[in-house]
Amino acid sequence: MIRVRRAALPRSSNEAIGIVGGGNSAQALSVYLAERGFAPHIYIRDPAKLQELQRTKLLRASGAIEGLFAVPMVTSDPGEMMRACRTVFITTVATAYGDVARQLAPHVTKDHELIVFSSKLCGSLDLARSLESLGAAKPALVVETDALFAARTQPDGSINVRGLKGWNLAATPAAQDLEEGAAVVQRFFPNVEQAVNLVHRGLSDFGILVHPLTMLANINKVDRGEPFPFYLEGFTQRTVVLLDALEAELGTLAKAYGATLLPARELLDRYYGCDTSGSLLDAMRSAKAYSKAVSPVQLDHRYMHEDVRCTLMPARELAQKAGLVTPMLDAVITLSTTLLGASYFEHRRTLEFLGWGNLSAAQIRDRIGPRPPKADVVSLRPAAATGAL
Repeated sequence: MIRVRRAALPRSSNEAIGIVGGGNSAQALSVYLAERGFAPHIYIRDPAKLQELQRTKLLRASGAIEGLFAVPMVTSDPGEMMRACRTVFITTVATAYGDVARQLAPHVTKDHELIVFSSKLCGSLDLARSLESLGAAKPALVVETDALFAARTQPDGSINVRGLKGWNLAATPAAQDLEEGAAVVQRFFPNVEQAVNLVHRGLSDFGILVHPLTMLANINKVDRGEPFPFYLEGFTQRTVVLLDALEAELGTLAKAYGATLLPARELLDRYYGCDTSGSLLDAMRSAKAYSKAVSPVQLDHRYMHEDVRCTLMPARELAQKAGLVTPMLDAVITLSTTLLGASYFEHRRTLEFLGWGNLSAAQIRDRIGPRPPKADVVSLRPAAATGAL
């Protein structure tokens, strides 16, 4: 049975909310906030991308959100946006956090709340460490959640919002900030729940399961520039076992760090509503928000450089620390680096940069929380191999 969760919509009195980025997520978030009475203030790193919006200060939306919405500020000056807004969403691709930190660092104050959208694995920690390395003031809070919209900009400059995720998780780099961080995100998205910890949130991401593996399973079509319905035709009943194997490995990894992942079908159902009575493939094909999703037409795409660099690669490092065997995760990374070249992944997210390079799995778990009772210690013995490509 297909079900979609709804919650009471938050309302505001024209509070200025900052948005860093000008792509699909930034525009969908802008109309979502504007519809709810907030005043979106957009900082665009490349002002040429949204010249018309900068001129009109109006953004038209269709689909799950309909209407013409005011965007009071569209600026290429990060200081102007940061001075106007206490709460700021970071909606760029996850690989851009270093650049974003360099632009925001001179303007961050101890009062700012930074919400990292589409953070992948440990994105909030990545941003916090980047700001710290630049000598920025420590913000009041850095919290992360997933990108919550299925949306695409249209040729006429409008944004089509195909769907809004009905559920997700929020987490913070430090265990003691988890409750406060979740509350900040819930002010805008009431259906977002507090994650067990940072690893729990980062691995509870349907995209990391399907994006790279679907690209690799259909590499000939992608490389020839032949688009196909990404979720409807990316797998068959036989080849979906690849997704099942990767899901099992990610679930074992989450348990090693104190968390339990939702089954992928339930995760997708909570996102958009889908049929959970059959296979994972049946669930993907029944999700309305995915019905018109078309594949990328080149391998050099965010599905690879975000999901592999910023989740799967650091996930493998976490697995190695925990002594886990992950043949499917290893295979996806090996195929990706072979096809795109090792240099493509040179600037990947590493545990060393996150400050975890010299920590054991137990020490990382202790840092991110929660601290389990002695009777609830997770075994870090190697898992049995589930097969490889």
